[in-house]
Amino acid sequence: MTAEKIRELVSRMTLEEKASLCSGADFWHTEAVERLGIPASMVSDGPHGLRKQDQEGDHLGVNDSIKAVCFPAGCGTAASFNRELLTEMGATLGEECQAEGVSVILGPAVNIKRSPLCGRNFEYYSEDPLVASEMAGALIQGVQSKNVGTSIKHFLANNQETRRMSSDSRVDERTLHEIYLAAFEGAVKKAKPWTVMCSYNKINGLYAAQNHQYLTETLRGQWGFEGYVMSDWGAVNNRVEDLKAGLDLEMPSSGGSNDRLIAGAVLSGELEESVLDTAVERILNIVFRYEENRDRNAVFDRDKDHETARRVAEETIVLLKNEGVLPLSERQKVAFIGKYAAAPRYQGGGSSHINSHKITSAVDAAAGMDNVIYAQGYDDAKDATDEGLLAEALQAAQNAEAAVIFAGLPEKYESEGFDRPNMAMPAYQNELIEKVAAVQPNTIVVLHNGSPVEMPWIDRVKGVVEAYLGGQAVGGAVCDILFGRVNPSAKLPETFPRRLEDTPSYLYYIGEGDVVEYREGIFVGYRYYDKKKMDVLFPFGHGLSYTTFAYSDLTVDKERLQDTDTLRVSVDVTNTGAMAGKEVVQLYVADKESTVIRPVRELRDFAKVELAPGETKTVTFTLDKRAFAYYSVKIHDWHVETGEFEIQIGRSSRDIVLTKTVTVESTVKLPVVYTTDTTMGDVRRDPRAWKVLQETVTGGMFGPEPEGERSDAANEALSDEMMAAMIEYMPLRGPISFGAQMTMADVQALVDRLNALEES
Repeated sequence: MTAEKIRELVSRMTLEEKASLCSGADFWHTEAVERLGIPASMVSDGPHGLRKQDQEGDHLGVNDSIKAVCFPAGCGTAASFNRELLTEMGATLGEECQAEGVSVILGPAVNIKRSPLCGRNFEYYSEDPLVASEMAGALIQGVQSKNVGTSIKHFLANNQETRRMSSDSRVDERTLHEIYLAAFEGAVKKAKPWTVMCSYNKINGLYAAQNHQYLTETLRGQWGFEGYVMSDWGAVNNRVEDLKAGLDLEMPSSGGSNDRLIAGAVLSGELEESVLDTAVERILNIVFRYEENRDRNAVFDRDKDHETARRVAEETIVLLKNEGVLPLSERQKVAFIGKYAAAPRYQGGGSSHINSHKITSAVDAAAGMDNVIYAQGYDDAKDATDEGLLAEALQAAQNAEAAVIFAGLPEKYESEGFDRPNMAMPAYQNELIEKVAAVQPNTIVVLHNGSPVEMPWIDRVKGVVEAYLGGQAVGGAVCDILFGRVNPSAKLPETFPRRLEDTPSYLYYIGEGDVVEYREGIFVGYRYYDKKKMDVLFPFGHGLSYTTFAYSDLTVDKERLQDTDTLRVSVDVTNTGAMAGKEVVQLYVADKESTVIRPVRELRDFAKVELAPGETKTVTFTLDKRAFAYYSVKIHDWHVETGEFEIQIGRSSRDIVLTKTVTVESTVKLPVVYTTDTTMGDVRRDPRAWKVLQETVTGGMFGPEPEGERSDAANEALSDEMMAAMIEYMPLRGPISFGAQMTMADVQALVDRLNALEES
């Protein structure tokens, strides 16, 4: 339906009908207006599966939903670093939504992994905004290719579950733009999600739902978002003010109470009816976009989609450590140990919990393999060692040639609604790993978890496989990796620190009462660890393979450019091993000298390339201004400082293999405002200003020199060296205190001359 027809439709609606469209009809549907042919529209939880509830609704995964397919969670799909794979997964989800009559799937979730403790980290993508934005954008494009909408969430600065409905995220302007807004920005601009879901929390004192700056000025004004903004379930705090700010749709239903508030505000003149009309138009645009593109022949083929989930999972599994023990031979006698080998932890708890139509465990996938035996090892229903299960596991390990322990975090350790108290795995699992490793030198640990864990046993096992929460087909995917049928190709989208106390937000995470201060600023994840040169368990971007890759011939199409230009970067990648595989090529940019505090390097692009043994491919990137810029609070925009930047190609943030230096010239001069407190060193940075300063204070800065006490050489040395050091940080008013023939009026006149230069 065209915009004109939608506006005409809105003009025929009563005030009460318009108000009713701005909240849900029930838990999952928008309101219908039958007399005007406006249908109800269904939304459903996601984002890694379809959690459609036909009857009683809830937002925490308590009540049953239809049988569906659980794909790997965001923590895993981000590890694939494969945009095309995420687009395929999204298209599959879109087809499922069409088959089930769902107009919008609620996801993807792109909130930054500020701390490993966030209970919802399993659903989020990364500590890096580029990875989060690119993975989300790829999924959005896939889903929406089937004419089904997405709802990118949770906007904005929602990085913990503790007190999530009342907490106040206190974040400075630069950090918001470089880290937390950036995770949404690229996906919104490029993939154009149909809807955006606002978060529960406050942002610098104002609830997200009521925040005109971000819902309207940033999201719509700067990024060009054209869909509707819906609330997270129960996130509305002041319906009329929220509507003014840009929150179009309240979910779920308010039972009509907030509809009456909206109508009353229009009648009283508190709310302009045009604001309400605009919100209704946005909602109807999406409702009819779906209705007019319904595919009533779409089929939800669960078995077919299960196999897609398995292929996705194969690229989400990160090989963290391998001391020659992997891949396993299909002739080796292998002990699978741990409950998660037979009953995998494959998804998170809460609103994204999928009612899977079937689950393939590693034990299921190994059925028929006479060389594989199984021992349960532990019971995660209780936080204690089961001595009988432990003894059985040790016996199995001793009788095998290799032991694979399936461990990780029970669902009660991480879920929507609460945060983890620590980074530890259950003590009974750590004990199992330690004791198995003591009797079986070829011990491998497979981890099922949604966020980093501490590994006190890391030096006593030969292999570690991070399976994340790999969806309902994870067991088959893990076996494919373990036995070398598939070459591992995933990389960590987050740093694994050695201990919780090392994390950048450790001192401030969760906050005091409702106040949460983001004091670490832009130094989230690898930006912090690399700046501190801190030892980590596994760095951002790390992931091993069964083959080897060599990088060569890093080239740039120009060595000098302006910030308005683009830079084309190419690098050759060769598979130097004996097995076909995929490599994630990571491009970082480092500002070699900056007047502002910046990370050592920042990921600015990545690509995944598949190579046969001996094959070489050229990978090409195009960098624009943002690759070199930081967010300047002086101009409230992105700014590049003139200078040298290093283009770095790496296997991880800690393994840079090729570099090339380019010079970027800024086309924008930051405004400078001089005051009497401005230091002389700051004035020196502008040759014109420095000349004016010298003309003003020459010969009288420190009063007259005593005659005959120092030689000309000594005076020259004092002037050139000591004096330069002394005046570098002296404010312009400083010479007065040292006997200069100046008054404060003279200094103010100097300041006025300097500021006049800036304005000219």
